[in-house]
Amino acid sequence: MGNETGTEVLELIEMLYTMVTEAWGVPLGNERCIVDRDRLLNLLDEIKARLPAEMAEAKRLVNARDEFIGNAKREADSIRRSAEERAKELLEEQEIVRASKARSNEMLSAAESRTRELYRVANEYVDDALRRTEEAINAALSEVRQSRVHFRSAVGGAAKSQQTQPTRVTRISESELEE
Repeated sequence: MGNETGTEVLELIEMLYTMVTEAWGVPLGNERCIVDRDRLLNLLDEIKARLPAEMAEAKRLVNARDEFIGNAKREADSIRRSAEERAKELLEEQEIVRASKARSNEMLSAAESRTRELYRVANEYVDDALRRTEEAINAALSEVRQSRVHFRSAVGGAAKSQQTQPTRVTRISESELEE
Protein backbone atom coordinates (compact mmCIF):
# COMPACT_ATOMS: atom_id res chain seq x y z
CA MET A 1 0.00 0.00 0.00
CA GLY A 2 2.72 2.49 1.03
CA ASN A 3 4.72 1.87 -2.11
CA GLU A 4 1.66 2.30 -4.32
CA THR A 5 0.58 5.48 -2.51
CA GLY A 6 4.12 6.84 -2.57
CA THR A 7 4.30 6.09 -6.29
CA GLU A 8 0.94 7.80 -6.84
CA VAL A 9 2.10 10.90 -4.99
CA LEU A 10 5.33 10.97 -7.00
CA GLU A 11 3.33 10.59 -10.22
CA LEU A 12 1.13 13.53 -9.21
CA ILE A 13 4.20 15.62 -8.48
CA GLU A 14 5.65 14.63 -11.85
CA MET A 15 2.38 15.76 -13.47
CA LEU A 16 2.73 19.14 -11.70
CA TYR A 17 6.31 19.43 -12.89
CA THR A 18 5.31 18.58 -16.46
CA MET A 19 2.41 21.06 -16.30
CA VAL A 20 4.75 23.87 -15.29
CA THR A 21 7.53 22.97 -17.74
CA GLU A 22 5.11 22.68 -20.66
CA ALA A 23 3.11 25.80 -19.76
CA TRP A 24 2.94 28.68 -22.21
CA GLY A 25 5.37 31.46 -21.47
CA VAL A 26 4.17 34.96 -20.68
CA PRO A 27 5.37 37.62 -23.15
CA LEU A 28 8.36 39.54 -21.76
CA GLY A 29 8.42 37.22 -18.75
CA ASN A 30 11.03 34.54 -19.39
CA GLU A 31 10.53 32.89 -16.00
CA ARG A 32 6.75 33.20 -15.99
CA CYS A 33 4.16 30.91 -17.46
CA ILE A 34 0.43 30.32 -17.62
CA VAL A 35 -1.01 27.16 -16.07
CA ASP A 36 -4.53 25.85 -15.77
CA ARG A 37 -5.35 26.90 -12.21
CA ASP A 38 -8.15 24.35 -11.70
CA ARG A 39 -5.98 21.49 -12.94
CA LEU A 40 -3.07 22.62 -10.76
CA LEU A 41 -5.29 22.96 -7.69
CA ASN A 42 -6.87 19.55 -8.36
CA LEU A 43 -3.41 17.93 -8.49
CA LEU A 44 -2.41 19.67 -5.26
CA ASP A 45 -5.65 18.49 -3.61
CA GLU A 46 -4.91 14.92 -4.70
CA ILE A 47 -1.41 15.12 -3.25
CA LYS A 48 -2.79 16.47 0.02
CA ALA A 49 -5.34 13.65 0.10
CA ARG A 50 -2.71 10.95 -0.46
CA LEU A 51 -0.08 12.20 2.02
CA PRO A 52 -2.07 11.01 5.09
CA ALA A 53 -1.88 7.51 3.58
CA GLU A 54 1.91 7.84 3.61
CA MET A 55 1.76 8.79 7.27
CA ALA A 56 -0.57 5.86 8.03
CA GLU A 57 1.90 3.51 6.33
CA ALA A 58 4.74 4.86 8.48
CA LYS A 59 2.58 4.33 11.59
CA ARG A 60 1.79 0.80 10.42
CA LEU A 61 5.51 0.10 10.05
CA VAL A 62 6.18 1.31 13.59
CA ASN A 63 3.39 -0.94 14.91
CA ALA A 64 4.78 -3.88 12.92
CA ARG A 65 8.22 -3.23 14.42
CA ASP A 66 6.75 -3.20 17.94
CA GLU A 67 4.92 -6.46 17.26
CA PHE A 68 8.12 -7.96 15.82
CA ILE A 69 10.07 -6.98 18.94
CA GLY A 70 7.30 -8.34 21.20
CA ASN A 71 7.42 -11.67 19.37
CA ALA A 72 11.21 -11.78 19.71
CA LYS A 73 10.94 -11.12 23.47
CA ARG A 74 8.31 -13.85 23.85
CA GLU A 75 10.52 -16.22 21.89
CA ALA A 76 13.49 -15.35 24.12
CA ASP A 77 11.37 -15.89 27.25
CA SER A 78 10.22 -19.22 25.89
CA ILE A 79 13.79 -20.27 25.15
CA ARG A 80 14.87 -19.16 28.62
CA ARG A 81 12.03 -21.07 30.29
CA SER A 82 12.89 -24.11 28.22
CA ALA A 83 16.53 -23.84 29.26
CA GLU A 84 15.58 -23.48 32.92
CA GLU A 85 13.31 -26.52 32.79
CA ARG A 86 16.01 -28.52 31.13
CA ALA A 87 18.50 -27.48 33.80
CA LYS A 88 16.12 -28.62 36.57
CA GLU A 89 15.81 -32.05 34.99
CA LEU A 90 19.57 -32.49 35.02
CA LEU A 91 20.09 -31.45 38.65
CA GLU A 92 20.42 -35.05 39.89
CA GLU A 93 24.08 -35.46 39.03
CA GLN A 94 26.71 -32.84 39.62
CA GLU A 95 28.43 -33.09 36.23
CA ILE A 96 25.10 -33.08 34.52
CA VAL A 97 24.13 -30.06 36.62
CA ARG A 98 27.27 -28.17 35.59
CA ALA A 99 26.74 -29.08 31.94
CA SER A 100 23.11 -28.06 32.05
CA LYS A 101 23.90 -24.74 33.70
CA ALA A 102 26.50 -24.01 31.07
CA ARG A 103 24.09 -24.97 28.31
CA SER A 104 21.32 -22.92 29.91
CA ASN A 105 23.58 -19.88 30.06
CA GLU A 106 24.62 -20.40 26.44
CA MET A 107 21.01 -20.68 25.35
CA LEU A 108 20.05 -17.63 27.39
CA SER A 109 23.00 -15.69 26.01
CA ALA A 110 22.15 -16.82 22.48
CA ALA A 111 18.50 -15.84 23.00
CA GLU A 112 19.46 -12.43 24.35
CA SER A 113 21.93 -11.98 21.51
CA ARG A 114 19.28 -12.99 19.00
CA THR A 115 16.77 -10.64 20.64
CA ARG A 116 19.25 -7.77 20.42
CA GLU A 117 19.96 -8.62 16.78
CA LEU A 118 16.25 -8.85 15.94
CA TYR A 119 15.67 -5.54 17.72
CA ARG A 120 18.55 -3.92 15.82
CA VAL A 121 17.36 -5.27 12.45
CA ALA A 122 13.78 -4.20 13.15
CA ASN A 123 14.90 -0.71 14.12
CA GLU A 124 17.06 -0.39 11.01
CA TYR A 125 14.18 -1.55 8.82
CA VAL A 126 11.68 0.86 10.36
CA ASP A 127 14.20 3.72 10.35
CA ASP A 128 14.91 3.11 6.64
CA ALA A 129 11.21 2.96 5.83
CA LEU A 130 10.57 6.16 7.78
CA ARG A 131 13.56 7.84 6.09
CA ARG A 132 12.23 6.93 2.65
CA THR A 133 8.77 8.16 3.62
CA GLU A 134 10.26 11.39 4.95
CA GLU A 135 12.24 11.87 1.73
CA ALA A 136 9.12 11.31 -0.37
CA ILE A 137 7.13 13.76 1.73
CA ASN A 138 9.95 16.33 1.61
CA ALA A 139 10.26 15.90 -2.16
CA ALA A 140 6.51 16.38 -2.53
CA LEU A 141 6.58 19.44 -0.31
CA SER A 142 9.49 20.89 -2.26
CA GLU A 143 7.68 20.36 -5.57
CA VAL A 144 4.53 21.96 -4.18
CA ARG A 145 6.51 24.96 -2.94
CA GLN A 146 8.25 25.33 -6.31
CA SER A 147 4.91 25.12 -8.07
CA ARG A 148 3.51 27.81 -5.77
CA VAL A 149 6.49 30.05 -6.50
CA HIS A 150 6.04 29.54 -10.24
CA PHE A 151 2.31 30.06 -9.90
CA ARG A 152 2.76 33.26 -7.91
CA SER A 153 5.33 34.47 -10.40
CA ALA A 154 2.96 33.78 -13.26
CA VAL A 155 0.05 35.50 -11.54
CA GLY A 156 2.24 38.46 -10.50
CA GLY A 157 3.65 38.83 -14.03
CA ALA A 158 0.19 38.86 -15.56
CA ALA A 159 -0.99 41.55 -13.13
CA LYS A 160 2.08 43.74 -13.81
CA SER A 161 1.72 43.49 -17.57
CA GLN A 162 -1.90 44.63 -17.31
CA GLN A 163 -0.89 47.58 -15.13
CA THR A 164 1.90 48.72 -17.46
CA GLN A 165 -0.20 48.83 -20.64
CA PRO A 166 0.16 52.37 -22.06
CA THR A 167 -3.06 54.37 -22.24
CA ARG A 168 -3.67 56.84 -25.07
CA VAL A 169 -3.94 60.46 -24.08
CA THR A 170 -5.41 62.89 -26.55
CA ARG A 171 -4.28 66.49 -26.31
CA ILE A 172 -6.82 69.22 -26.72
CA SER A 173 -5.52 72.60 -27.62
CA GLU A 174 -6.66 75.78 -25.91
CA SER A 175 -8.43 76.91 -29.05
CA GLU A 176 -10.52 73.74 -29.09
CA LEU A 177 -11.47 74.33 -25.48
CA GLU A 178 -12.66 77.90 -26.23
CA GLU A 179 -14.96 76.72 -28.94
